[in-house]
Amino acid sequence: MPDRDCTHQHPAEHDPKCDSRVRQSFGMAFVLGTALNAGYVLVQLIFGIFAHSLALIADAGHNFGDVLALFLVWGATYLASTPSTARRTYGLGRSSILAALANSVLLLIAVGGITWEAIRRFSDPGEVGGKTVMIVAAIGIVINGITALLFSAGRKRDLNIRGAFLHMAADAAVSAGVVIAGLLILLTGMRWIDPVASLIINVVIVWGTWGLLRDSLAMALDVVPASVDPNAVRKYLEGLSGVTAVHDLHIWPLSTTRTALTVHLEMPDASKGDVFLQQVCKRLYAEFQIEHSTIQIEQNAEACALAPDPGSLPQ
Repeated sequence: MPDRDCTHQHPAEHDPKCDSRVRQSFGMAFVLGTALNAGYVLVQLIFGIFAHSLALIADAGHNFGDVLALFLVWGATYLASTPSTARRTYGLGRSSILAALANSVLLLIAVGGITWEAIRRFSDPGEVGGKTVMIVAAIGIVINGITALLFSAGRKRDLNIRGAFLHMAADAAVSAGVVIAGLLILLTGMRWIDPVASLIINVVIVWGTWGLLRDSLAMALDVVPASVDPNAVRKYLEGLSGVTAVHDLHIWPLSTTRTALTVHLEMPDASKGDVFLQQVCKRLYAEFQIEHSTIQIEQNAEACALAPDPGSLPQ
């Protein structure tokens, strides 16, 4: 009997009309959120230089990362609906992984420059306009709060939108920290508070960026997404009725939001047909969020050059 292949795509994820509705419903949120944050970055840079506040400039670098992150999420939402072609057989969804990787590298480079300047300012702090720092940072609380609210409605339905919401909410908290630094400078006149505040902000940036760098690099190297347990997937497949062996199992990210799987199942009685394959694909999506599964059934695995493989692989 010839091998059978099954490719399952969850309708809610790959229906072009559905993707179009998602883009339209949050398109204005992305436009407003990006415009507000880009304008605020410019304000922070100008007043940070004017007030000699490295904390404001550091927060401007942080918020510039937010603008890049919003563009990333916006682009990922659009690219999710990009049709495949003869050469781009999975579309352009994988470019969202490259964008995340580039975003994290640029942020870490910016942190390095700000850290160098902060260390230098300990020996020559300069005058810092505490009141200006407080006012500009307070504006940031409002800007980031409004942007977070724009994504609040969709945070439970879309992972990327939830990420944007959490990112903006965290930035509002960072801006609150800058307000406190400005207040302390105003009350005490201690100018070293400004470089200390900038270093604390850098720690916050690195803390968040390191996870982005690690996850995006893992995705670029086709590591199984952290949300999927490969051993649990193998155990499920091995427990299917009629399956005597599982080999050549691969699980990898197609984009920052989509996961794919290919596997060979040895089934001496391969008469279950397409209904069996469809049920397995639906179960893989429901239990493991694997949206794009390709399953090959073989009656005799000895005929397959890729069989056998280890039943339990190291993590």
